[in-house]
Amino acid sequence: MTSPLQTGNPDDIVANASTQPTISQLMDARMTRRTALKSMTAAGVYGLFGCATPALEPRGSSLTFTESGRFMDETHHVAPGYNVRTLVRWGDPLHADAPEFNPRQQTAEAQEEQFGANNDYIAFMPLPRGSNSSTRGLLCVNNEYTLAQLMWPGYNAADYAKNVTREQCETEMAATGHSIVEVENRNGQWSMNRNSVYNRRISARSTPIRISGPAAGHPRMTTRADVSGTRVIGTIVNCAGGTTPWGTVLFGEENIQNYFTGDASVGREAASWKRMGITGKGRYLWGRHIDRFNLNREPNEANRFGWIVEVDPYDPKSVPVKRTAMGRCKYECANTIISHDGRVVAYSGDDERMNYVYKFVTRDRYDPANAAANRDLLDNGTLYVARFNADGKMQWLPLVFGQGPLTKANGFENQGDVLIDTRRAADLLGATPMDRPEDVEPNPLTGRVYVVCTYNELRKPEQADAANPRGPNKHGHIIEIIPPMANGKPDHAATECPWEFFIIGGDPKNPEHGARYHGTVSSNGWIAAPDNLAFDPKGRIWIATDGQEDWAGFADSLYAAEASGPHRGITRCFFSSPRGAECTGPAFTPDGKTLFLSIQHPGDEKGSTFDKPSTRWPDFKPDMPPRAAVVAITKADGGEIGS
Repeated sequence: MTSPLQTGNPDDIVANASTQPTISQLMDARMTRRTALKSMTAAGVYGLFGCATPALEPRGSSLTFTESGRFMDETHHVAPGYNVRTLVRWGDPLHADAPEFNPRQQTAEAQEEQFGANNDYIAFMPLPRGSNSSTRGLLCVNNEYTLAQLMWPGYNAADYAKNVTREQCETEMAATGHSIVEVENRNGQWSMNRNSVYNRRISARSTPIRISGPAAGHPRMTTRADVSGTRVIGTIVNCAGGTTPWGTVLFGEENIQNYFTGDASVGREAASWKRMGITGKGRYLWGRHIDRFNLNREPNEANRFGWIVEVDPYDPKSVPVKRTAMGRCKYECANTIISHDGRVVAYSGDDERMNYVYKFVTRDRYDPANAAANRDLLDNGTLYVARFNADGKMQWLPLVFGQGPLTKANGFENQGDVLIDTRRAADLLGATPMDRPEDVEPNPLTGRVYVVCTYNELRKPEQADAANPRGPNKHGHIIEIIPPMANGKPDHAATECPWEFFIIGGDPKNPEHGARYHGTVSSNGWIAAPDNLAFDPKGRIWIATDGQEDWAGFADSLYAAEASGPHRGITRCFFSSPRGAECTGPAFTPDGKTLFLSIQHPGDEKGSTFDKPSTRWPDFKPDMPPRAAVVAITKADGGEIGS
């Protein structure tokens, strides 16, 4: 999820050429619904908060911490009265007999036994299974990607393409994927247990993963190494995620286009590659040495990535599963909630400019008394894509083979094709292209669903629409979907819901930003480039950013706000990252007294290298490069986070 402005990131593309719906002509109609915002910009772009509240100072809010300031330096900063402890870093051994981290002599074999690179999403899974423990648990952490110039001595960003070796490619693969570590809080200090039987790596290099659901066994999923189309080695670009009611972890495979090389203009998959943004000019040159990442040598391999992966962290021998019924795109997350009728709903975002918001509704109901019945719930159900209308309503459109345009006439032979080409299917249904939809997460206390649109500096003014009211959008916004009630509970399976804006990011004192909040935010509290979300046990929203360094000039930060009541949406700054870094993956213990946070890609700035980094966080040792790490944040007096 690193910003494209930092290193010329090839994520900075728009793979969706469609501008539909461009509905600026419907904006006036939308303005008639409830309470309208004032002018968004000097150009007259308008938006709407569906539950507007008077502008209030945050007196009486339950968030009573003193705000952190704005920073751009080599270390992190947190609100006064809080402690930050580095818990686990890239390269830390996961087992008592694993090799210690040696950044100048790193090997693939060593990295397979060490914590992975550039940690992102975090799930805290209490131990034992089924408990509500806040002092012992498993940290399940995505390791999204590597950065050659900060990983290899003597490299700068331009050297990789000329010099990368097979051993370096395999080490990068070993550093990518997911890490599971047992942690424990003793006497107020969190630490990792290297002797735990639960500790494991799920890597792009070596981990067998089962493929399940409607696309499993599809001819487009078969390769020379797997003629069955049901087994793949590894997972890549694991960004955000979620957990399930039955105690497993989900995570999305995001920017897969960066990992495949070759001529993407030829072959039977060329059109599919184009819609996924796969150009054959991947940032990572694994395909130079490893055939399966070369499009022309193994054209179906790319179809085996871009899925939601499920893993059982409580069973160290379990085989992860790619759940194809949930669709394929550049997934950011998969956050679940139980609907009114017992079915499970997973919300997701396709993190690319002008792409879509999804939800998956299981066919069968969750049974808390029957673990076996829940094991494959995510293999059967309906995938939906969102269309946001100017009247404050939105529809969830089913992606089902044979319905509407999803037929053989449009190139779909079966449901497997619909799912492999989820984006193209969503195009045909007329879904709303969004401003980089990243985290999509339901509040477990209220049932409202929050859609984070990080930013879209490439949206043209004439492409502004009701749900994306700024073109360009440099500061991002958050949409709130309100499922209707059924039997006294939110109906997350409903196909029509009201929606409104939660916040429209930027500095409200700068008219050019067109920012809107529900009340007065401080000079330290306004937000740009929202990315990840978490809800604490009180249902308050915590928002991590990715891009403030580019769009606002200060480090990416973590903010908190009330999600409801007179103070809702009034963001306050709690934590700031070291320069070049992104803070992501916020996760709370059940008692709300510990906040885990990923500090990803510290030092990822122009000109920053392994030998001369812009920061050496968190070790600050001359022989150590910057290292992504998970930190544990606690209140000095032992109280709840946010107080």
